[in-house]
This record gives sequence, C-alpha cells and structure tokens, in this order.
Amino acid sequence: MSDSTQRRIQAVIEPVLVADGYDLEDLKVSKAGRRTLVRVLVDRDGGANLDAIAAVSRNLSSALDEAEAADGAFAASSYTLEVSSPGVDRPLELPRHWRRNIGRLVEVAIGDETVSGRIQAADDAGVELLIADQTRTIAYGDLGAGRIQLEFSRSAGNEEKKEG
Repeated sequence: MSDSTQRRIQAVIEPVLVADGYDLEDLKVSKAGRRTLVRVLVDRDGGANLDAIAAVSRNLSSALDEAEAADGAFAASSYTLEVSSPGVDRPLELPRHWRRNIGRLVEVAIGDETVSGRIQAADDAGVELLIADQTRTIAYGDLGAGRIQLEFSRSAGNEEKKEG
C-alpha cells in the first residue's frame, strides 16, 4: 500500500483516537486479496477492554467512511478495519509504555547487561526498577527495549508478603 494512503488514513483516525483518549501505537495498511486491510493498534492509560476496543472500532469506521464519502476511496477496493490493543509481547520503548506497566516484571538490557526487574515508577526522564532488592533509576537512553515477563504465581495488584 502506498505511503500516501497510509498517511491519509492516519490523518483521519488519529484525531478520533486522541478525542477518545487513545494513543496510536501502530498502523499497518496492506492488501489482503481484493480488499485493503487496515490494522490499528491502540492503547491508553488504564488499558482497554473488549467493549472499549469495539467502541473505538465503530468510531474509526465512521470516520473512515465519512472521509471516503467526502474525499474518495482510500483504495480501489473496500477495506477491512481491525482494531486491537498491544499484547504483553510488545516491547517497552516509550515512556508511556513503561508508565502503563508499573508493577510488572520486565527483562531489559542496561548497557551490555540484561537484567530482570520490577517497574517501580516511570516518568519522562527514565524508569525506576527494583533489581535484586535494590532500586535503580535508569535514563531511557541507557535502556534497551523492555520485555514484560509473564508471572503465573503473582496475582495482579497484590504484592507478595514476606514473612519475617
């Protein structure tokens, strides 16, 4: 799909997402047989459940339909819109990715070392990680992309209690 088509679609959907309180994490426009496939990846603080994603999908679909009616089709064929939120396998690269995952265990490269630590805090300058019972504050420029580590024994929102 052409870059101009992707830019045109992005110009239509981004204001809708911002108005709904979402960030556009990724947009892919490709051919799928005779149809054009528009894949939109969105996220927001607090995450998004299936009902919220369905509402965003309806809003984006309406905006794309209105844009096509006003300015012509995005492609020679009809399009299919897919809207989803990022999974846990998405790399943590931007400050908002780190902030949205406070409390989670991550694996990340710091310089030449790869460590596992729990995100304690994150702001625009860097992230605070609990690594081997020590809190370290690391600037984003010193971090590689973080990867969330799945924890099956830890319940969400509950800190493990130490006996002592």
